Parts: sequence; structure tokens; C-alpha cells
Amino acid sequence: MRGKYGKDIHLGTIVHLVFLNRINSLTADRICIYGIQYQIEDESLNLDEMPLMMSEEAFENDESDYQTLPRARVSQRRRGLGWFLCGGWKVLCTSCCECLVHTCRRKKELKARTVWLGHPEKCEEKYPKNAIKNQKYNIVTFVPGVRQYKQSLYFCCSFFFLLVIQGFVLAVTMVREAVDEVRRCRRDKEMNSQLYSKLTVRGDHNVTHPDDIIHNQRIPADIIFLRTSEKTGSCFIRTDQLDGETDWKLRIAVACTQRLPALGDLFSISAYVYAQKPELDIHSFEGNFTREDCDPPIHESLSIENTLWASTVVASGTVIGVVIYTGKEMRSVLNTSQSKNKVGLLDLELNRLTKALFLAQVVLSVVMVALQGFLGPWFRNLFRFVVLFSYIIPISLRVNLDMGKSAYGWMIMKDENIPGTVVRTSTIPEELGRLVYLLTDKTGTLTQNEMVFKRLHLGTVSYGTDTMDEIQSHIIQSYAQVSAQSNGNSASSTPSRKPQTPAPKVRKSVSSRIHEAVKAIALCHNVTPVYESRVNGVSTEPESTEADQDFSDDNRTYQASSPDEVALVRWTESVGLTLVNRDLTSLQLKTPAGHILTYYILQIFPFTSESKRMGIIVREEATGDITFYMKGADVAMASIVQYNDWLEEECGNMAREGLRTLVVAKKSLTEEQYQDFESRYNQAKLSIHDRALKVAAVVESLEREMELLCLTGVEDQLQADVRPTLELLRNAGIKIWMLTGDKLETATCIAKSSHLVSRNQDIHVFRPVSNRGEAHLELNSFRRKHDCALVISGDSLEVCLRYYEHEFVELACQCPAVVCCRCSPTQKAQIVRLLQQHTDNRTCAIGDGGNDVSMIQAADCGIGIEGKEGKQASLAADFSITQFKHIGRLLMVHGRNSYKRSAALGQFVMHRGMIISTMQAVFSSIFYFASVPLYQGFLMVGYATIYTMFPVFSLVLDQDVKPEMALLYPELYKDLTKGRSLSFKTFLIWVLISVYQGGILMYGALVLFDQEFVHVLAISFTALILTELLMVALMVRTWHWLMVVAELISLGCYLASLAFLNEYFDLSFITTRVFLWKVCVITLVSCLPLYIIKYLKRKFSPPSYSKLSS
Repeated sequence: MRGKYGKDIHLGTIVHLVFLNRINSLTADRICIYGIQYQIEDESLNLDEMPLMMSEEAFENDESDYQTLPRARVSQRRRGLGWFLCGGWKVLCTSCCECLVHTCRRKKELKARTVWLGHPEKCEEKYPKNAIKNQKYNIVTFVPGVRQYKQSLYFCCSFFFLLVIQGFVLAVTMVREAVDEVRRCRRDKEMNSQLYSKLTVRGDHNVTHPDDIIHNQRIPADIIFLRTSEKTGSCFIRTDQLDGETDWKLRIAVACTQRLPALGDLFSISAYVYAQKPELDIHSFEGNFTREDCDPPIHESLSIENTLWASTVVASGTVIGVVIYTGKEMRSVLNTSQSKNKVGLLDLELNRLTKALFLAQVVLSVVMVALQGFLGPWFRNLFRFVVLFSYIIPISLRVNLDMGKSAYGWMIMKDENIPGTVVRTSTIPEELGRLVYLLTDKTGTLTQNEMVFKRLHLGTVSYGTDTMDEIQSHIIQSYAQVSAQSNGNSASSTPSRKPQTPAPKVRKSVSSRIHEAVKAIALCHNVTPVYESRVNGVSTEPESTEADQDFSDDNRTYQASSPDEVALVRWTESVGLTLVNRDLTSLQLKTPAGHILTYYILQIFPFTSESKRMGIIVREEATGDITFYMKGADVAMASIVQYNDWLEEECGNMAREGLRTLVVAKKSLTEEQYQDFESRYNQAKLSIHDRALKVAAVVESLEREMELLCLTGVEDQLQADVRPTLELLRNAGIKIWMLTGDKLETATCIAKSSHLVSRNQDIHVFRPVSNRGEAHLELNSFRRKHDCALVISGDSLEVCLRYYEHEFVELACQCPAVVCCRCSPTQKAQIVRLLQQHTDNRTCAIGDGGNDVSMIQAADCGIGIEGKEGKQASLAADFSITQFKHIGRLLMVHGRNSYKRSAALGQFVMHRGMIISTMQAVFSSIFYFASVPLYQGFLMVGYATIYTMFPVFSLVLDQDVKPEMALLYPELYKDLTKGRSLSFKTFLIWVLISVYQGGILMYGALVLFDQEFVHVLAISFTALILTELLMVALMVRTWHWLMVVAELISLGCYLASLAFLNEYFDLSFITTRVFLWKVCVITLVSCLPLYIIKYLKRKFSPPSYSKLSS
């Protein structure tokens, strides 16, 4: 039947998933993320810390002998009255609210569960609903949530909220949030309404009714793989939105359910799945499958190979599975962090300055009342002065900044040099100009995840891309000889199934060595060829790869869990030896002459991060020869192969070129040797205790004195212009950390090839650690090294952060580059938060897969790339780009301009408020500290709007250097991280300018007026408008034609409005020469000294950008 994601998927539901058409036409069910929130308890131990640099002998003593130190923590500010007034009240209120929420919310512990096949009603516990919910608010929390966020964020908003003015700003904010919330709700509803196929029982008989199969959907929940339409009992899946890798991964169905004659028999058996409690680790699973209605009961252990996690995609065949985890218990959801409202550092700095202005406003009001002698109703006068000086905190500050942020976003999206860039969070464009740490994904971000075979080394001869035709000619020649020999012997002899012991070693020819190396590469892998039939240019459902199938090169594609293996198999195809078919028991190769060679797979040993190698034992059908092939990393294979004097040197040469190396070896086995190995291997696999160790020991008995065949070099192609982009960011003072889920060797090779780590730079590979003592010794070893890059695995990182968090972060931040491999999505986000807590610097995360979403959301600035892994990262990011190289211009040009423009705009808006408040203070002081406003009505409205709004806002078009110059000299970006464009120093300078100009304007008007007081208003206000226009011109570094237009429009609006301001001005006076020369003198005195100071400063102490401009 057909069911919905949010309603009909429960534990025990059997779902029907299928692959149809091409790789993009995949069927699965929808990810479901709604339910009760759970709190995962931290199982880390509260252990005391040992001092780093302690001698290694100390670990041999008893633990009580340790000279311990208290756990390192980030220093905290003492809490007192000052802390309370400066924001402590907000922290206390937030803490009380969170405490109340946690008290009211029901906590539920994650537990293991028993799931009966096809019987969801047997589940005793209640589990989360399988539905998506991405909304930030609900009906109850919407208004309080938006109001609390805006008030706690911006102090000026809190102040003006008391004056009711903030009501309008809050209403606008609420409308904007409501629109976004409705859009999120609609997207969730659309996703939760998508359909999936579900097996049901109808009537008295077990009847499966999958109905129509929905295409292009992902797996809806975490399931156990029960059955598949593939004869091999396995299928491929894609996990791009889970771990970031686009390669296909093999999954195996439960043997008991795969053997059932019909699909409907799933309902006739009595079976259940025992699953461990939900965990964060996406690479492991422990469970059991039990069938009770047979004698004896069948028990099968379940591992990660039997699971299909939510958000993965079925890439081949039809899949039947039983749901074990739903909602917030799914692996993908447990590894996804909640999005947060991001606030820019510039906004926080302006917020602190606003608090200082408010304090100045209160102090100034108290001083005025005190100078009055606290006579009469002084409290009323105090409040009136607070209102009169309220222009010190301009409400237009937020309006101008928000409009400026929108303008920056528009400029970014309209930049033709970075096409396709989208600004999804318009509140933090200035963050792009303050970044210190860039945390990047590897696959799909720095690399294209496309491997190309580059080098084959045989010890005495090396072949590159320009000499591959020689290898092809050797292969054609060698297989022609083999074919001739086999034709001559076919009439008189039959293949021997019991080969003799290998003959004594003789020096082989180059042709035979190439033949053996290419054959080993073509056989030792986990690659499966997939065929698609095409009708009129349109691909249809993949055909089964039977022996009698037409193995057309046009229809063949290769799939494997590692792109390295696909690259190797494609290379063997290019030189003449083609993999045409593979199943669980055999594989077939096609020679250059078109002959099919069949090899039976006897055993296969997959690659693991611990062994760093993979092997396969095959029997050739034609001769019966049994051969053990193995390939792996040089560090693992060096002790396995026979003695040689070239392997280590050539591996180093290839690694310096950024190539990923694999050592290939073989060993011929007799029938007796293999039978002995098989019996010992099967016995080890049946062991209950220490199964993995016993199996590894048996395999290692074969890995002795293997014949070294060749060394291969594969290049992972980088994204366009990755190297110059990373060099640009490094010169800009940005430290780059690469966080990847890939293995250590691969990550190290990419770090070298991308020049993330320079050629002459040392690399410290942090060895695996599992406890506090090992972590302590390794950190001591790392501390002794200087100016070297760090490479560390996720498991070792977790141990170090558990015991030595502060020390590890301190050491890692000193490195020019850091590479973290085998990182889970949660660990990526954790690293981002650690840098934020311990360094107080701004972080940026960039990625392209669903596994990067947590990191992107946790960073101060998240950038997503639209790539092969989908749009999940780009949709969750603050900024979306199409290529990694665009990040250079995004930061160096747009980030730098956004920060400098907003800093100038914010300070000038403050100056505009402070200068008129200074004039009000001077006016009140002269007239016996009367709380009477200087300007009233339209004059105050026009001053902040039509008279000065356009020139002030035109500062968002200013730039100190051209974009080409900013990209040519990235060192200019370093100055921004110091925050010198907006600091208390620059703020105090603007305060002095405002006090000086306000005093000159007010005193000058009072000194020069003759008869009526209305002349004072006309002179001072006109001089004030002209002063503001001249100050805007003083701040401009590069004129834009719109700036000139804005200045002329504002001046024209003021001159035109004079005809209608007879209520405030004497029209007969403002048309006289006396008015003109008095206004010009006052304006000249207020502005000329500042122009002179600017000229002298640029001449004797020019800023760095002015040197480049000249």
C-alpha cells in the first residue's frame, strides 16, 4: 500500500524501496525528523588532568603518584554588580527560562529495542513520529521569541521599545519572521506528504501490495536490509547526504529473509530484530536477527553492512527493509545540530557602543539637572532631558545598517565574477571580512572526487600518462602469446586443478612484469560493472550482468565504494584488460583480442582503516591456479612484500607530487595451502570471543614474503583554481583547517596536492590514542615540534578533547594548517564551537554535502557549494557559491567592503545623532539649563530623513581600493581582523568631532545672530545640514556617481523646503547675504580643520590602502 512519511512509518513497518532507470532515478522514502527531543548524556569521565611535558616514566608509576593539575578551563569573569548591569540580567533571565523549559519538558532516555517484522503494534515503547519539523516557532512562542531575540540582541531596540518607537521596527521584524516561518512550514508539509511503498497483509493470505513505486526519493528512516531483487543478495547505496561521499557502498541483506521463496513469506514467519540504542556513529551498528518458528531458532548477527540509514539512496535493485529508528532517533538527525540565529561581530560592537552612548545620555541628563540645583520637580526635568538627548542613540542606526546589509547582498549576487552566488542570510555580510579560521570539507569542496591514474612504477621502469601506449602494446603482445599457447595445448591436455610449487625465481622480462601488474590491478578490487541498455538515446533499467550478455563498452559504468579502485579498473580497461562482469563468486575479464577470462573469487578481505590494505584470493578457470593478490598503503605493505630497495623512495616521490599511492603484490598458493588456510579461516569466523583478532591472525599468516608487482599513483583532481585560492587565503592571514570523513592517507595526499601544506613544511601525523596516558605522551611529542602541519583522526581527536581540550586547541591553533580525518558530522560542528570558545575569533565553514550542514550552521559564517552531493549544504548555508575559487573574491572584495562600509556607516549615523545632541546641550546650558527642545517638528524628522539620508546611505558604495587591488594584495585583509575600522578609539574620535562641530555650530549661531532668536535656528540648522553633507564628502575615498547625485538631491530638497518652512524660519532673512555669509563662516570653521587634518595624515602617515591606490 502507499503511505505517508509523517504518519505511516513506525517501528516494524516493512518498506519497499527500488532503483529504476539511471542513478538519479532512485527510490527511497523521505527523511523524517519530528518527535520528542532527547538529551544524550555525556559519558566522558570527570578525570583530573595531568600536566603536559611530564616525563614518560611517570606513566609507569601508580596513578596516585601523578602530579595533577585542575582541569583547564576558559577563564570566566567575576560576577558582580557590574556584570549584572552590563548584560548579566539578560543571562540570568535566559537561564531561568531555559531551566523552566527543561523542567516542563519530558526527558526520555534512548533505549535498545526489539522490532517484530510487520507488526508495529508489538512495540511496547512509544517512539518519535517520522515527520520533518524545521520551524523555529509555534503559535505560542512566536511573538515572545521574536521580541526576546531582538531585545536581547540590540540595546538600542530595548531602549526605544520603552518609548514605543520600537513597536514599528518589531512589527516589521515579526512580519519578516512570519513569512520565513510560513515558507518553512510549507516545505515541511510538502516533504511529510510524500509517499512511499509499504508491504501489507490482506485477507486470510499473505499478499504483498507495493502499489506504485515512487521515484527519486531517499530512504525514509533507519532500516534493516531484509531482502533484495538482486540475485547476489546485495545492493549498492549512495551516502552522499550522510557522510559526504558520492561513491557507492555495498550492503548485504539478512541471509534468512533473503532465502525466503516469496516476498509474502515475510509475514508468515515469526522473527524480530534486536537493535542497539540510537547512537551518533554512522559507521557502526550492533544487533541480532532471530527467527523463532524453526527448530533450532536461527540467529544472525547484524552489522553496518545490513543497515540502510535514512537519507541514503538505493542505487541498484529493489530493497525490502524493516524500520528500526524513526524521527529524532535516526542517525542523520542525531548528527544534525539545530540552526541558530547568527549575529555579526560588528553588530555586537555597535551594541556595546550604543550602551556607552546610553550611559552618556543618562550622565548628561543628570548633569543638567544637577546644574539646575535639583530645583522643583527635578525628576520630571530629568526625564525630559533624557528624551531631549535621545538622539544620541539613533533609531535610524538599525534601519541604515539593515538596508546596507541588503545592498551588500544584492551586490554579491549581481557580481559577474562569481556567478550563481546566493545570499541566504542577509544579516551577516560583514562577517566575511572578519574571518580568521576557514574550516573546509575535502570531497566535492577542494576536490572533484574524480580519480585519474597517473603513474605505474615497476621498480626499474616507470610509466606516466605520456607512455601508457607502451603498456598497451605489451599487454596486447603478452595476451596474444598466452592465447596461442592455450590453443596449442587445448587438444592434448586439460587444466590442472593442482598447480605445482612455483619454480625458482628468474629475472622476468619487462613485458611479463607489466602483464602480471596489470592483471593484479584488474583483479584485486571491489568494483562492479553496471550496464544500462539505451533505446533511442534514452537509458532504461540496468540489465543483469549475465555471462551471455553483450558487454558493450558504451553501456558499462563502474561502481565501487572507493573512487581509487574505479580509477584503477578504468585504467586497465584503457590498456586492454577490461572488467566485464562480477558477482559475489566470480569475475570476468576481457582481453584485447576479445576473449573472456573467468576467475572464481574464493576469499575477499575488504579494506579497513586499521589494516590499510585489501586482498582477494582467486582461482583462474582455465588453469586452476590459485593466487592471493593484495594492495594497500606503503606503510602497511612494506613489511609484507619481499625485500626491495626502491619502494620507500618512490612512494615518497609520488607523495610529494600529491599522488595517492598503492602497493600491489601477489602470492601463488597450492591447493593444499589454500585448503589449510580455508579451514583455519572458517574456524576463526565462527569464534565467539575475539573474532576479529583471530580472523586477522589467520589472514596475516598468508601475508608473508609476497612478490612486489608494482606501485601505482592516482591523482584526485582538484577543483578549479584551488591552489591559488588557498594561497590567497593564507596570505590574507586566514588559517585553514580541513575536516573530512575520508581516511588519513587520502586526506594527507590532498593536503599536499592542494598546497594546503607547503612542500617544505613538516607534517606531524598524530598517532592513534585511546586513553589519557597515550594522549598525554602524543601531545608532548607534538609540542616539541614547531611550524608543522597537524594530521589527526577523529577517534584520537575525541580522546584529546575529553582530557586535554584547552591544551590541544592551544597547540592546534599554532599550526599553519590542520587536517582532521575520519570526522563525523557532529565532530565537525564540535571543532567549530571549540575554536569559537577558545580563540574568540570568527570562523567560517564551507562544504557541499549533507554531512557538512552541522558544521556550516555552527560557524559564524557558513558557505555552501552546490555540487554533486546535492543542495542540502547550500540551502542550509548563509552564502551559497558554485565553485570553491569564488570564496577568494567573496572574502577579499565583498567581505572587506561590507565590513569597512558598515563600520563607516554606523559611526557616521552615531555622529549625526551626537552632533545634534551636543547642540541641544549647548543650547540648554546657555538658556539656564532649560529642558526646551532646540529643533521641533518637521526639522527633526527632515534632519534624519530627506536632508541627510541619501548621502549617508551612499557610503555603502564607497571603497578604498579597487577589487583587482584587493585580490592582488590579500595582506590588506589582515588589518580587518584587528577590528581597527570600528573600535573605542575610532568611536572616541567621532565623539570629539561631534562635540567640536556641535559646539561651533551652536555657539557660532548664537554669536552671529542679530535681532530675533528665529535667526539662530535658521543659521544653525542650515550650517548643520551643510556640515553633514561636507562630512560625507570628507569620508568618501572613491567617488561614485550615485554619491554625487545623493548629495545634490539632499541639498536640493533642503533648499526647496525652505519655502515651506515659514513656521520655523524667517523667509525674508534667509534670502539675504548676511544669512549666507554667516552660514558659510560657521560651516567653514566646523569642517575646514578636519579637512586639513585628513590632508596632513594622508601625507605624513598614509594608510596601507592609500599607498596602493596611488
